[in-house]
Amino acid sequence: MPAKKEIAVIGLGKFGYALAKALADLGHSVVGVDINPEYVRRAQDIIAQAYEADATDEKMLSQIGIKDLDRVIVSTGDSMEASILVVLNLQAAGVKNIWVKAISEAHERVLYKLGVPFVVFPEAFVAAQMANRLTAPGLQEYFGLGKDVAVREIIVDNWIGKTLRDLDLTNKYQVQVIAFRLAGDSEFHFVPQADRALKAGDVLVLLGRTEDIMRVDKF
Repeated sequence: MPAKKEIAVIGLGKFGYALAKALADLGHSVVGVDINPEYVRRAQDIIAQAYEADATDEKMLSQIGIKDLDRVIVSTGDSMEASILVVLNLQAAGVKNIWVKAISEAHERVLYKLGVPFVVFPEAFVAAQMANRLTAPGLQEYFGLGKDVAVREIIVDNWIGKTLRDLDLTNKYQVQVIAFRLAGDSEFHFVPQADRALKAGDVLVLLGRTEDIMRVDKF
Protein backbone atom coordinates (compact mmCIF):
# COMPACT_ATOMS: atom_id res chain seq x y z
CA MET A 1 0.00 0.00 0.00
CA PRO A 2 1.24 3.55 -0.80
CA ALA A 3 2.32 5.52 2.25
CA LYS A 4 -0.19 8.02 3.60
CA LYS A 5 0.69 11.59 2.73
CA GLU A 6 -0.04 15.14 3.82
CA ILE A 7 -1.50 16.95 0.82
CA ALA A 8 -2.75 20.50 0.30
CA VAL A 9 -5.53 21.35 -2.13
CA ILE A 10 -5.63 25.05 -2.96
CA GLY A 11 -9.03 25.87 -4.42
CA LEU A 12 -12.05 23.92 -3.18
CA GLY A 13 -14.43 24.42 -6.08
CA LYS A 14 -15.96 21.45 -7.91
CA PHE A 15 -12.69 19.86 -8.99
CA GLY A 16 -10.73 20.74 -5.86
CA TYR A 17 -13.48 19.53 -3.53
CA ALA A 18 -13.89 16.23 -5.40
CA LEU A 19 -10.12 15.68 -5.36
CA ALA A 20 -9.82 16.55 -1.65
CA LYS A 21 -12.63 14.12 -0.82
CA ALA A 22 -11.08 11.35 -2.91
CA LEU A 23 -7.71 11.84 -1.21
CA ALA A 24 -9.31 11.84 2.23
CA ASP A 25 -11.25 8.67 1.38
CA LEU A 26 -7.91 7.04 0.57
CA GLY A 27 -6.69 7.87 4.07
CA HIS A 28 -4.45 10.83 3.29
CA SER A 29 -4.34 13.94 5.48
CA VAL A 30 -5.71 16.81 3.39
CA VAL A 31 -5.33 20.54 4.03
CA GLY A 32 -7.74 22.68 2.02
CA VAL A 33 -7.43 26.39 1.22
CA ASP A 34 -10.01 28.65 -0.39
CA ILE A 35 -11.03 32.30 -0.17
CA ASN A 36 -14.73 31.37 -0.43
CA PRO A 37 -16.18 30.71 3.07
CA GLU A 38 -18.95 28.52 1.66
CA TYR A 39 -16.44 26.20 0.00
CA VAL A 40 -14.40 26.03 3.22
CA ARG A 41 -17.45 25.13 5.32
CA ARG A 42 -18.43 22.41 2.86
CA ALA A 43 -14.96 20.85 3.03
CA GLN A 44 -14.56 20.98 6.82
CA ASP A 45 -16.46 17.74 7.36
CA ILE A 46 -14.38 15.67 4.94
CA ILE A 47 -10.76 16.82 5.32
CA ALA A 48 -8.32 17.26 8.19
CA GLN A 49 -8.02 21.07 7.98
CA ALA A 50 -9.70 23.76 5.90
CA TYR A 51 -8.53 27.37 5.82
CA GLU A 52 -10.44 30.39 4.57
CA ALA A 53 -7.56 32.35 3.08
CA ASP A 54 -6.22 33.99 -0.07
CA ALA A 55 -3.60 31.65 -1.55
CA THR A 56 -2.14 34.48 -3.62
CA ASP A 57 -0.81 35.87 -0.33
CA GLU A 58 2.68 34.44 0.08
CA LYS A 59 2.77 35.12 3.83
CA MET A 60 -0.42 33.17 4.39
CA LEU A 61 0.98 30.11 2.64
CA SER A 62 4.03 30.26 4.88
CA GLN A 63 1.88 30.53 8.01
CA ILE A 64 0.02 27.31 7.34
CA GLY A 65 3.29 25.43 6.79
CA ILE A 66 2.68 24.67 3.12
CA LYS A 67 6.31 23.79 2.41
CA ASP A 68 6.22 20.92 4.91
CA LEU A 69 3.52 19.00 3.03
CA ASP A 70 4.21 16.10 0.65
CA ARG A 71 2.12 17.43 -2.26
CA VAL A 72 0.37 20.67 -3.17
CA ILE A 73 -2.43 20.76 -5.76
CA VAL A 74 -3.53 24.11 -7.21
CA SER A 75 -7.10 24.25 -8.50
CA THR A 76 -8.05 27.94 -8.42
CA GLY A 77 -11.06 28.03 -10.72
CA ASP A 78 -11.08 30.05 -13.92
CA SER A 79 -8.36 32.57 -13.10
CA MET A 80 -5.13 31.83 -14.95
CA GLU A 81 -3.52 34.84 -13.28
CA ALA A 82 -4.39 33.64 -9.78
CA SER A 83 -3.17 30.13 -10.55
CA ILE A 84 0.20 31.41 -11.80
CA LEU A 85 0.61 33.72 -8.80
CA VAL A 86 -0.11 30.85 -6.40
CA VAL A 87 2.46 28.68 -8.20
CA LEU A 88 5.09 31.42 -7.96
CA ASN A 89 4.35 31.82 -4.24
CA LEU A 90 4.66 28.06 -3.70
CA GLN A 91 7.97 27.98 -5.52
CA ALA A 92 9.22 30.94 -3.47
CA ALA A 93 8.23 29.04 -0.32
CA GLY A 94 10.35 26.08 -1.41
CA VAL A 95 7.55 23.71 -2.46
CA LYS A 96 8.80 21.28 -5.11
CA ASN A 97 6.02 18.76 -5.62
CA ILE A 98 3.37 20.96 -7.22
CA TRP A 99 0.42 19.74 -9.27
CA VAL A 100 -1.75 22.29 -11.07
CA LYS A 101 -5.12 22.14 -12.81
CA ALA A 102 -4.85 23.99 -16.13
CA ILE A 103 -7.84 25.82 -17.61
CA SER A 104 -6.51 26.12 -21.17
CA GLU A 105 -3.71 24.95 -23.41
CA ALA A 106 -2.01 28.34 -23.05
CA HIS A 107 -2.20 28.01 -19.26
CA GLU A 108 -0.73 24.51 -19.52
CA ARG A 109 2.22 25.73 -21.60
CA VAL A 110 2.96 28.58 -19.18
CA LEU A 111 2.90 26.23 -16.20
CA TYR A 112 5.41 23.87 -17.80
CA LYS A 113 7.65 26.83 -18.66
CA LEU A 114 7.50 27.84 -14.98
CA GLY A 115 8.86 24.43 -14.10
CA VAL A 116 5.66 22.89 -12.70
CA PRO A 117 6.30 19.13 -12.85
CA PHE A 118 2.69 17.95 -13.13
CA VAL A 119 -0.09 19.76 -14.98
CA VAL A 120 -3.62 18.37 -15.29
CA PHE A 121 -6.10 19.57 -17.93
CA PRO A 122 -9.25 17.61 -16.92
CA GLU A 123 -11.60 18.85 -19.64
CA ALA A 124 -9.17 18.05 -22.47
CA PHE A 125 -8.33 14.66 -20.95
CA VAL A 126 -11.95 13.60 -20.52
CA ALA A 127 -12.87 14.88 -24.00
CA ALA A 128 -10.04 12.89 -25.61
CA GLN A 129 -10.97 9.74 -23.69
CA MET A 130 -14.63 10.07 -24.71
CA ALA A 131 -13.73 10.68 -28.36
CA ASN A 132 -11.57 7.55 -28.39
CA ARG A 133 -14.28 5.46 -26.75
CA LEU A 134 -16.93 6.74 -29.18
CA THR A 135 -14.88 6.07 -32.31
CA ALA A 136 -12.82 3.04 -31.28
CA PRO A 137 -14.81 0.78 -28.92
CA GLY A 138 -12.59 -1.14 -26.54
CA LEU A 139 -9.70 1.32 -26.66
CA GLN A 140 -10.26 2.15 -22.98
CA GLU A 141 -9.24 -1.44 -22.24
CA TYR A 142 -5.71 -0.77 -23.54
CA PHE A 143 -4.29 -1.20 -20.07
CA GLY A 144 -6.61 -4.08 -19.21
CA LEU A 145 -3.66 -6.19 -18.11
CA GLY A 146 -4.99 -6.90 -14.66
CA LYS A 147 -6.12 -4.98 -11.61
CA ASP A 148 -2.61 -4.80 -10.19
CA VAL A 149 -1.06 -2.96 -13.16
CA ALA A 150 -0.31 0.74 -12.73
CA VAL A 151 1.35 3.66 -14.47
CA ARG A 152 3.41 6.15 -12.44
CA GLU A 153 5.07 9.44 -13.35
CA ILE A 154 8.19 10.37 -11.41
CA ILE A 155 10.43 13.44 -11.52
CA VAL A 156 14.17 13.05 -11.98
CA ASP A 157 16.02 14.31 -8.91
CA ASN A 158 18.93 12.23 -7.63
CA TRP A 159 19.15 10.43 -10.96
CA ILE A 160 20.59 13.52 -12.66
CA GLY A 161 23.35 12.54 -15.10
CA LYS A 162 22.48 8.83 -15.05
CA THR A 163 21.03 6.89 -17.97
CA LEU A 164 18.22 4.35 -18.06
CA ARG A 165 20.90 1.74 -18.71
CA ASP A 166 22.65 2.82 -15.49
CA LEU A 167 19.42 2.64 -13.49
CA ASP A 168 18.47 -0.81 -14.81
CA LEU A 169 14.92 -0.42 -13.48
CA THR A 170 13.60 -3.46 -15.32
CA ASN A 171 15.94 -5.88 -13.58
CA LYS A 172 16.00 -4.13 -10.18
CA TYR A 173 12.28 -3.39 -9.81
CA GLN A 174 10.54 -5.27 -12.65
CA VAL A 175 9.12 -2.04 -14.12
CA GLN A 176 9.43 -0.56 -17.59
CA VAL A 177 9.96 3.07 -18.64
CA ILE A 178 7.40 3.56 -21.42
CA ALA A 179 7.61 7.33 -21.97
CA PHE A 180 9.39 10.48 -20.85
CA ARG A 181 8.96 14.26 -20.88
CA LEU A 182 11.86 16.67 -20.93
CA ALA A 183 11.99 19.36 -18.23
CA GLY A 184 10.01 22.41 -19.35
CA ASP A 185 8.19 20.58 -22.17
CA SER A 186 4.49 19.73 -22.29
CA GLU A 187 4.72 16.79 -24.71
CA PHE A 188 5.63 13.22 -23.83
CA HIS A 189 8.00 11.17 -25.99
CA PHE A 190 8.01 7.41 -26.34
CA VAL A 191 10.68 4.72 -26.74
CA PRO A 192 13.22 6.46 -24.48
CA GLN A 193 16.90 6.11 -25.32
CA ALA A 194 18.81 3.89 -22.91
CA ASP A 195 21.99 5.98 -23.03
CA ARG A 196 20.59 9.51 -22.76
CA ALA A 197 21.72 11.27 -19.57
CA LEU A 198 18.76 12.36 -17.44
CA LYS A 199 18.39 15.99 -16.40
CA ALA A 200 16.73 17.66 -13.40
CA GLY A 201 12.99 18.03 -13.96
CA ASP A 202 12.69 15.29 -16.56
CA VAL A 203 9.63 13.08 -16.01
CA LEU A 204 9.67 9.31 -16.51
CA VAL A 205 6.54 7.19 -16.98
CA LEU A 206 6.78 3.72 -15.46
CA LEU A 207 4.57 0.71 -16.14
CA GLY A 208 4.42 -2.33 -13.89
CA ARG A 209 2.74 -3.96 -10.93
CA THR A 210 1.60 -1.43 -8.35
CA GLU A 211 3.75 -2.98 -5.63
CA ASP A 212 6.87 -2.89 -7.82
CA ILE A 213 6.29 0.67 -9.03
CA MET A 214 5.90 1.96 -5.48
CA ARG A 215 9.22 0.35 -4.53
CA VAL A 216 11.16 2.45 -7.01
CA ASP A 217 13.47 4.66 -5.00
CA LYS A 218 14.13 7.85 -6.99
CA PHE A 219 15.48 9.87 -4.06
